[in-house]
Amino acid sequence: MRIVFMGTPEYSVPTIDNLIKAGHEVVAVFAQPDKPVGRKQVLTPPATKVFANAKNIPVYQPQTLRDGQALEALSELAPDLIVVVAYGKILPKSILTLPKFGAINGHASLLPKFRGASPIQWAIVSGETETGVTVMQMDEGMDTGDIIDTVKIEIFPDETAGELFDRLSLITADIIVKTVNEIELGNVNPVKQNNSLATYAPIINKEMAHLDFSKTAYELNNLVRGFNPWPVAFCFIGGKRIKVFSAKPLNDAKAEPGKIVLKTDRLIIGCGGGTALELLTVQPEGGKKMSCADMLRGIKLTEDTVIK
Repeated sequence: MRIVFMGTPEYSVPTIDNLIKAGHEVVAVFAQPDKPVGRKQVLTPPATKVFANAKNIPVYQPQTLRDGQALEALSELAPDLIVVVAYGKILPKSILTLPKFGAINGHASLLPKFRGASPIQWAIVSGETETGVTVMQMDEGMDTGDIIDTVKIEIFPDETAGELFDRLSLITADIIVKTVNEIELGNVNPVKQNNSLATYAPIINKEMAHLDFSKTAYELNNLVRGFNPWPVAFCFIGGKRIKVFSAKPLNDAKAEPGKIVLKTDRLIIGCGGGTALELLTVQPEGGKKMSCADMLRGIKLTEDTVIK
């Protein structure tokens, strides 16, 4: 099948690779434009572009899909199907209806739960114990298309968003190839979503990662896991920003929310609901990532140290 693939981050790469290995012809890759990265703001191509260039697949990086230029390019490419995985743009109707088989999307949640930009992170932050990948026939809405297939998996208790990204990326690659093969054989029967059950996973910003110790330690630990590796949970200890990469929730706290429980080589902070959060892996402001025990050797805390 002639396929135009639309996707941007590293998460999308295994799907392109699997489509090629399955014998499908990926005639082009559409990705977001190159973006400045890091402190030096070096203009960096997305992972899908790097992969496509290595495979000699033409790459398109339109700023918009709505000015007619992308439609013209797609018309010339004449795909049988558009496959979308983490592209980051809404496809207009003119593009969705261009290929013979339309467009399908591999979305990293159990739709209609967690429609939107950041389903993996919000599933963890929300305390979900399972998630998965849904393949849908795309329409003009945001993740509202009819469901073709779903794979459900467990979210492990200590799993971070980064670790879940890696697992779901491979699952997406497998289920997309399975779906494409079934479409080619005419064996798909899409089912409408129950919109009354829809929840949303909005775009994440850094301030969302600020730890609020009035919440329970279990809620905060989910936030720590869900925002690792980005934007990384943080709090302020004695006025200094501390990033928190891993933590451990505890019961029966003997401290009020935001107050320190003093322990040798351990930093435990009181939380809501009579719980407490032990910080395990941290990064002090201006420093490197380290164990909390190592950080405590360089700073002095008292029960009156302000945590917020």
